[in-house]
Amino acid sequence: MSNRYYVTTPIYYVNDAPHIGHAYTTLACDVLARFKRLDGYDVKFLTGTDEHGQKVEKSALAAGIEPQQFTDNVSKNFRDLADFMNYTHDDFIRTTEPRHKAACQAIWKRLFDASEIYLGSYAGWYAVRDEAFYNEGELTKGPDGKRIAPSGAEVEWIEEPSYFFRLSAWEDRLLKFYDDNPDFIMPRTRRNEVVSFVKGGLQDLSVSRTAFKWGVPVPDDDAHIVYVWLDALTNYITAVGFPETEVDDYARYWPANLHMVGKDILRFHAVYWPAFLMAAGLEPPKRVFAHGWWTNEGQKISKSLGNVIDPIELVNKYGLDQVRYFLLREVPFGNDGDFSHQAMVNRMNGELANDYGNLAQRVLAMIAKNCEGQVPAPGPFTADDDNLLAQASALEGALRERMEVQAFHEALEAIWTVVRAANAYVDAQAPWKLRKEDPPRMATVLYVLADTIRQLAILTQPFMPDASAKLLDQLGIGDEQRAIASLSLRLTPGSVLQAPEGVFPRFQEDD
Repeated sequence: MSNRYYVTTPIYYVNDAPHIGHAYTTLACDVLARFKRLDGYDVKFLTGTDEHGQKVEKSALAAGIEPQQFTDNVSKNFRDLADFMNYTHDDFIRTTEPRHKAACQAIWKRLFDASEIYLGSYAGWYAVRDEAFYNEGELTKGPDGKRIAPSGAEVEWIEEPSYFFRLSAWEDRLLKFYDDNPDFIMPRTRRNEVVSFVKGGLQDLSVSRTAFKWGVPVPDDDAHIVYVWLDALTNYITAVGFPETEVDDYARYWPANLHMVGKDILRFHAVYWPAFLMAAGLEPPKRVFAHGWWTNEGQKISKSLGNVIDPIELVNKYGLDQVRYFLLREVPFGNDGDFSHQAMVNRMNGELANDYGNLAQRVLAMIAKNCEGQVPAPGPFTADDDNLLAQASALEGALRERMEVQAFHEALEAIWTVVRAANAYVDAQAPWKLRKEDPPRMATVLYVLADTIRQLAILTQPFMPDASAKLLDQLGIGDEQRAIASLSLRLTPGSVLQAPEGVFPRFQEDD
């Protein structure tokens, strides 16, 4: 089981068009899935859309169409974005699928049969936008006197019959679970928030609604609809074949290695979800990672300000690999980040074009010009040669450590440490001078550089798949030698290389 890896995005709510936040979360999962596959893992990568709930029902009504048609239209936008961003998900789940309805009703039955769910009545504050209940103490008053949830959504008072999940009985067991699994919630700062929330006392959770019909009916009581978060969270086990738990994908992939979420939905994933699962006799996931939010040029992103960042527009302007690189390089993963045009251009022109792109271009151009377009035959290695090759070889272990804790920015910094070392090596060795003074030494220097670039190109594949593939093509590296296990295989002297071609052009404002 150790070489199997299951990573999920949250399923995205279909009441609006996809934006940079959706692209960012799925990108992080895609990079991790690609890395794990390169490292020999059997990976399942899941994304999809959350299509039930009162908010969807209201949005469909406002659009003058049936909820199913509404969700069909909006879900396609998310599927199209995933394809456009070159994500490698293995499954795209929709909560309106029959397989999900069956799984959702199955986990309900497990909980009900275990006496973890009981029928009562609910009176309290509910935010339709968040599909979430809030306590009085969590609310503030807006200027018009309406109560506001911590998310900024307006809440309304609702009273209706409801089934409840005995969440209050899980406080001690959840705290013990967090203690026994200190890496369950990442980053660590988020863990403190969750532990504090649970220690503050848990109340039983309303897990059904009767005020609308767009959802999964409660088994044996179709006057009730399953609470959208119990419905939505179940998608992670639907996709691995639940309620079948002994065969196929469930036994193969569950528990999930990682649920990647935005920080705004951490509570649902780190409190409610493990409680639901353990109450149903199922294992919780191994980790929930809650990342931060993006601002736009220092401003909070909102539709009212008109500054929502469209990932498709970003890619059309800057390039796909460039956007993928920037989003995971700019800020420590887990923190909030600010998108700015100038920061994007600086990364593209400084790190991608000048550092990495120029390194590859000038080395491959020198080989094409001075070595008949073939991998040169090296002579004896000097201490400087061994040092650069050792730095490149050490990347494999360094990246495994960083990717295991979702430190994508640190992984890229480790890669760029070698990029900068290779550029310094070029300057120090001056192969253009060696061409006349010591051609055999020039061949050795160019060989060391070409093999360093090969290792860099293999390890940058998860982040910048298109550009890395072009570099590997130019180096004559076949598909069977692009995995991490092939890093130790040196270039073969005499191999014919493709004509060099730049992979990271500088960005010009009039482009």
